[in-house]
Amino acid sequence: MRVKETVRDYLLLTLGTFLVAAGVYFFKFPNSINTGGVTGLAVILNAAIPAVSSSTFASVINLAFLVLGFVALDKSFGIRTVYCTLLFSAMLSGFEWLFPLSGPLTDQKTMELFFAVILPSLGSAILFNLQSSTGGTDILAMILKRHSSLDIGRALLYVDVLVVVSTLYFVGMEAGLYSILGLALKSVLVDSVIESLNRRKSFIAVTSRPQEVCDFITHTLHRSATYWQAEGAYSHEPKWVILTALSRSQAVALRLYLKSADPNAFILVTNSSEIFGKGFMRA
Repeated sequence: MRVKETVRDYLLLTLGTFLVAAGVYFFKFPNSINTGGVTGLAVILNAAIPAVSSSTFASVINLAFLVLGFVALDKSFGIRTVYCTLLFSAMLSGFEWLFPLSGPLTDQKTMELFFAVILPSLGSAILFNLQSSTGGTDILAMILKRHSSLDIGRALLYVDVLVVVSTLYFVGMEAGLYSILGLALKSVLVDSVIESLNRRKSFIAVTSRPQEVCDFITHTLHRSATYWQAEGAYSHEPKWVILTALSRSQAVALRLYLKSADPNAFILVTNSSEIFGKGFMRA
């Protein structure tokens, strides 16, 4: 089981890294769209030194941060981040060799902006959800967190804003304005995707048939539950409150079961993106 989980995780890490690399190489770099981080810095450096491609700058900076991480973080440096950082650099180089680009894929810059933001955001969300990243400024954040008392999140945000605004001067007004819009979209989109990936259902049922409902949860849905006895405030009849956490499809199945098994049951279902414990996220 552990081997299956590891294989699944690394397949997802590969997919996430591919989405980030594809979005960066095919949409960010050709349009000089800068949403901060290492790839944003690569866009600035390419504008200053056109002879060196943005992909090369991004790979060199990422590898430099990787070496710095090994020196500053020792064994606490995550193997998944190492894997994704190396894979990201290799994918950028591979795309540059297989699909050399002399300009944007289309003349629809607004459409390409959305792909430049959506693909890396989706990929980053997958990686963050697996406690990984493609390195770069994330490694810098890990180092600063260990060796200083800075508010790392705010410091990195300021750096990203500075890098993005620099596009106005080094690349041009149009690219700079698109980059500012891209950073705003990115800041909203990554959190939304992560929340969507983790979304589960917190399910509370007040029923008079606790054993039947718990049997359905444990034997049919293969989940666990906690229940305790209560009393109706109006009727003063004995009731049982059942608490469980389920996936979306399992919550639908339990709701349909309760509708037939106990039509008078009171059901409360809420969305949650942070459920920790066996079968869910690690605390």
